[in-house]
Amino acid sequence: MPAPAPSPLAIVDAEPLPRQDEVLNHAALAFVAELHRQFTPRRDELLARRGERRAEIARTSTLDFLPETAAIRADDSWKVAPAPAALNDRRVEITGPTDRKMTINALNSGAKVWLADFEDASAPTWENVILGQLNLIDAYTRNIDFTDPGSGKSYALKPAGELATVVTRPRGWHLNERHLQLDGTPVPGALVDFGLYFFHNAQRLIDLGKGPYFYLPKTESHLEARLWNDIFVFAQDYVGIPQGTIRATVLIETITAAYEMEEILYELRDHASGLNAGRWDYLFSIVKNFRDGGSKFVLPDRNAVTMTAPFMRAYTELLVRTCHKRGAHAIGGMAAFIPSRRDAAVNKVAFEKVKADKDREAHDGFDGSWVAHPDLVPIALASFDAVLGEKPNQKDRLREDVSVAAGDLIAIDTLDAKPTYDGLRNAVAVGIRYMEAWLRGMGAVAIFNLMEDAATAEISRSQIWQWINADVVFENGEHATADLARKVAAEELAAIRSEIGDEAFASGKWQQAHDLLLQVSLDQDYADFLTLPAYEQLG
Repeated sequence: MPAPAPSPLAIVDAEPLPRQDEVLNHAALAFVAELHRQFTPRRDELLARRGERRAEIARTSTLDFLPETAAIRADDSWKVAPAPAALNDRRVEITGPTDRKMTINALNSGAKVWLADFEDASAPTWENVILGQLNLIDAYTRNIDFTDPGSGKSYALKPAGELATVVTRPRGWHLNERHLQLDGTPVPGALVDFGLYFFHNAQRLIDLGKGPYFYLPKTESHLEARLWNDIFVFAQDYVGIPQGTIRATVLIETITAAYEMEEILYELRDHASGLNAGRWDYLFSIVKNFRDGGSKFVLPDRNAVTMTAPFMRAYTELLVRTCHKRGAHAIGGMAAFIPSRRDAAVNKVAFEKVKADKDREAHDGFDGSWVAHPDLVPIALASFDAVLGEKPNQKDRLREDVSVAAGDLIAIDTLDAKPTYDGLRNAVAVGIRYMEAWLRGMGAVAIFNLMEDAATAEISRSQIWQWINADVVFENGEHATADLARKVAAEELAAIRSEIGDEAFASGKWQQAHDLLLQVSLDQDYADFLTLPAYEQLG
């Protein structure tokens, strides 16, 4: 008797979308189902391992480089695979979600790379997940245009040679896609985003002289990198393209991954193209992992933690050295400023800060950096052009002068800055405003002239939680308490209502966002990711 056919993926509780069947055709769903069967059990084991490691940090309040992988770090002979031509020059990368207008604008932006984001800059509504895939397919087949219904302005792609190279970021391992299930079990969002994009576009991208390139978020260990590598090997065999066609850049945005950078590159060495320094998620990870560690791990206001803080400097210097030792690109952090059309003075100050930030990264040895807005591309480009000239990167700068000890990465108490009452107000204000937009399906949100994403909300709520649990006393004499956070949140909600009017307030999700922020900021049982309870409320 022949074996029964594997059961197909089921689409659950999702309103059909226009052209949905082009993305979710039988062959694509069969591929994602196979990824799920083969790799979700290991994903589950690795998520459990995260919990065990967190418990160990709670017990010891320290981290160190892994003794069991010392031989990998000591072996100078291995390197990652050489960069493909389309990823050799990455001096400026623009980030953003995969809606239709952003897809065109990012590809046309003049940046070398577009991080097409299904993760922190995208709220994972069914519409964003599926139509985002469709927009990328349409971009590669040049079947994409967009007319803004408000302004009437039309958008179309520039010639192929002027377009950014796409590096797609799937969701992190912790998030499931509830609308795609196999035998009642949701498929990990990471496998949905990776699987659909890879299946539809791998060969198409090869034909365009590029390839399926990915950013891997929220990685916490080299074992998670090994899982991705095994997925890449399987996927390339499945569709019949050469091994090593996939390239992955790993975001070092968790404190545990910072201790395993070389091991992460080693696990992905046939597919690795670089590491990236992600600031807000990195700080969030420090708070999350060391939240029981007492006053020496209490972070000041998020805007007081610049990349020149000693422990952040240790992290970025180690990242550059590690990447260049192994032949990989080192990609710097985000310039999140959103230029104002109305305030030239705000722009002048912000542009100067962006330039100083990008100058520092270029001089430190980074090969490229991120911006959130097309107007920042020329500024970042100038900083890297000044250092690189005609060279595509500076991987030959080995930074052997850098020496980082394990304790340097968690020396939070080297900062003079302290939490402030204004910092609390800002965390609440940004948290509510961001969560309200997220609950309406928007993941990248301009707030107070900065482009904010889910990482911003994570650091905001984590700081509120940390300050309350560490019994911080602000400079005005007030103690950080749950009652104070509730009072500030109520005042912020009233201010928003007054600012936008009763009608707009009622039509938004403001009260829901307020309640959700307080839930994840005040619950003693700290949620690993605020997007987990938030996803339950997402339409």
